[in-house]
Amino acid sequence: MDDPASVAALWGAVIFSGIYHGVNPGMGWPLAVSAALFEQKTAALLRALVALAVGHFLAMTAILLPFSMMTALVEWEQHLRIGAGLLVIALGFYLLINRRHPRFLARVKPTRLALWSFLAAMAHGAGLMLVPIYLGLCAIDELDAGHQAAGALMASNMGTAVLVAVAHTAAMTLAGGALAAGMYFWLGLKFLSKTWFNLDVVWALSLVLVGLFGIWSAV
Repeated sequence: MDDPASVAALWGAVIFSGIYHGVNPGMGWPLAVSAALFEQKTAALLRALVALAVGHFLAMTAILLPFSMMTALVEWEQHLRIGAGLLVIALGFYLLINRRHPRFLARVKPTRLALWSFLAAMAHGAGLMLVPIYLGLCAIDELDAGHQAAGALMASNMGTAVLVAVAHTAAMTLAGGALAAGMYFWLGLKFLSKTWFNLDVVWALSLVLVGLFGIWSAV
């Protein structure tokens, strides 16, 4: 993909989706507030945010890296992008129908925030949301289908996958961290309990929109 505007737009989508994930309380920033208020230490807030970031990053790479290897199959590029879009759309509709939160998340101990963050991101399809955007960044059309080109492509796309995960997680952590810090230092847990907002429907619809965007960009 040579068009600088298109590349910039896709990277912008990576950052925006990270901010969106960070603002969503389902990705864990209220847990960071709770940990800090419980210990009455600012360090506890930072530790919790780092743990949430680590778990989220691992979830992103767990989803993106397999796709980075699959894109070495150059002749199936369009099929992969359409299939990824359909998969994201299907998950969006599933979350619209099934509004219940995964029960296994409640069984994770509060001291294992990184594990909780990883499982929450996987359960909500946060990594899958990045797949259509990531595949749009992969420069598949620039190389032929030879084995050497496929190997170079896979190595390049694995690096891109890690960069996407890093940029996305950084944006998520900054957005969620800003909200968590505001709640901890100024507003407090009582304000949080009264102003809790639910983004479940918006989240599911955003998955559908991202999936449609992925199919449109592939076709």
